[in-house]
Amino acid sequence: MERTTTLKPLLLLDLDGVLRAYEPTPPKIAEVAFAPSLLHRAVTGQITDEQWHDEIARTVPRHEVDSWAVVGSVMPEALALVRAARRQCFVALLSNATTRLESDLELLGLDVEFDAVFNSARLGVAKPDPAIYRRVLDELGCETGVFCDDSAENAAAACEAGLDGVHVPDTAALRTALAVRGLIPATVLLILPDRDEAEGLAEELLAGGWGPCAVHRDMLAGEDDAEDVDWVVELTTAPDGTPASAHRGELDDLAERHDGFTGEG
Repeated sequence: MERTTTLKPLLLLDLDGVLRAYEPTPPKIAEVAFAPSLLHRAVTGQITDEQWHDEIARTVPRHEVDSWAVVGSVMPEALALVRAARRQCFVALLSNATTRLESDLELLGLDVEFDAVFNSARLGVAKPDPAIYRRVLDELGCETGVFCDDSAENAAAACEAGLDGVHVPDTAALRTALAVRGLIPATVLLILPDRDEAEGLAEELLAGGWGPCAVHRDMLAGEDDAEDVDWVVELTTAPDGTPASAHRGELDDLAERHDGFTGEG
């Protein structure tokens, strides 16, 4: 995997809690697996993932450990944000993980979604140690970048290392973080089936401080029938001055109330 940002802005993303979801770890396993000393050895590569599980199985029945060892699931909306950001950013993963990370990414189909992957178990240092962020910046030849993590501690440590560290506890926060930094497109399209509704809604939104609220006629490709026309309300700026894309959830709900949907500008 080529590790060069060329002239693109750098976006670093955490994995778990940002792009990958897990079922809660059973308390009996969590008490052992996430004990600071054992976890640190696992995520800094002092022991392999298999050895980590062996250590856990000294206390927890082996069948319970094996049934817990799942890869989790991808958060679809977060992945869509990664893909949108990647059009204009160099997007890299920075995860506190065991030696199993690379195989998990492949199983999840995420191995092709990043321009570079940094695994703490391969680097020998883990978040929130500022050294891991400096190591990544050095390897990529960057002075700074944006880093998003669901851990406030990790985000704060990234700031100490010279990154724009952002705490993103959920996908809505990730969207806002990327939108206000110009890392995803600002424009949201409200796509409605009825012209009068689209024009009426555009007037309401304009009066409420949204802009530009332009209405476009959008005929489906290859269709000549007027019934196959959608009407698009273009929004770029919200009333608070932030990009419309930072308010995608609110606009999704608005479009749905008018029997429509949203799209990217």
